[in-house]
Amino acid sequence: MRLSRDLAPRARRWPGALALALVLPLAGCATDTGSGAGGDPSATGSTAAGAGGTATATATPAPEVRGQLRADGRTRDYLLHRPAATDDDPKPLVIAFHGRGADAAELREKSRLERAATARGMLVSFPEGLDHGWGAGTRATKQRPDPGLDVRFTEALIKHLVRTEHADPERVYVAGFSNGGSMALRMAAERPELLAGAVSVSGQLPAGDAAVRPTGPLPVMVVYGADDPVRPLAGWPSPPPDPEEPILPSLSAQDTAAAFAAAGDAGKPVTREEKGYDRTVWSLKDAPAHSADAATVQLLVVHGAGHTWPGSTVPPPDGFGPVSKALDATDALLDFLTGSGR
Repeated sequence: MRLSRDLAPRARRWPGALALALVLPLAGCATDTGSGAGGDPSATGSTAAGAGGTATATATPAPEVRGQLRADGRTRDYLLHRPAATDDDPKPLVIAFHGRGADAAELREKSRLERAATARGMLVSFPEGLDHGWGAGTRATKQRPDPGLDVRFTEALIKHLVRTEHADPERVYVAGFSNGGSMALRMAAERPELLAGAVSVSGQLPAGDAAVRPTGPLPVMVVYGADDPVRPLAGWPSPPPDPEEPILPSLSAQDTAAAFAAAGDAGKPVTREEKGYDRTVWSLKDAPAHSADAATVQLLVVHGAGHTWPGSTVPPPDGFGPVSKALDATDALLDFLTGSGR
C-alpha cells in the first residue's frame, strides 16, 4: 500500500560540484501549474549555476509561489511561502518534507506550517518528492537506485533559496512527516553543517542495510504518537514487503533521538510529564550558535496519538489512528527551532 504510511557560528560548506540549471520561482498562487520564464510577468527566467547570474527581485514579491529547480538532470518542484515583511534582512528558512504517497499541498494543509512560519518572518518551502516519496535511507532500491539523490536536491534547494530569496544560511531548518520526517532526519544526520535544527513528526531513522547515522551535533526534535499503528513507537526492524516500494526498517523513536544526542556528546536524558505527552531532553555540549531550544535533542511522545500530526484539523486516513489535541506540533516545532519556547 502506498499513501503516506511510509512506512520519513559555523562555516557553510556548499557542494561545489552540483551541476544545476535553476528555474526561478513563478509568482502566483500555489495552484498555478505553469513554469518557465514566460509563464508570468514577474518570473525571473533561468540561470545556470556558476555562471554568475543574479536573480532580479520583484518590487512586491508574491507571498506564495510555485518554483522549479533543475538538479541532477531532473526538474524538481517546490512550493514557497514568503513572510509579509519586505525588508532585505536574511530570513530563516524551513524546508518541510511531505509523507510517502502525499504531496506538498497535503502537508501544507495538514500542518498549517506556512501560516505559522511566515507569521514569524520565516520562509517555508515544501518540496515535492519523486513518485510522492523520499529517499530517506541509504539503501539503493529499484524505485530509488540513487539513494543520495534527495540529499543532493535538498542541498541544491537550500543554496538556491539562499541566493534567490535571501534565506539566512545560518538559520536553515528541516522538518517533515512520516517518510518526510525520516528525510529531515537524514539531512540532519548527514549534513549537519548546512542546518541549524531539525524536527521529525512520526518519522524515525532508517536502520539495517538502509541505516542513517548522525555525523555531528545538531538540535533535533522527534514528535511521535505513543499508539502509532503504522510505524510503531518501538521501531520496525523487519517491516513487511510492499509491492510498490520497499518500506525501510527503522530504529525506535527513543533510539532515533538518542543517536543524535550521542553525536552531540550529550549528557544523560531527563524525562518529564507534560499535559498529554512526555518530553525527554538531552543537553548538547556542542551545537550551532543559532541552535534550537538551547542546544538540545528532544523526544515528545504524545499520549493516545497515532501516525498523525498532533493538533491538525485535517482527518487522517483510515488506519492511521487518532490526532492528539494536547499538543500543536506546528507551534512546538517552530518554538523549538527558533528557541522562542524557552
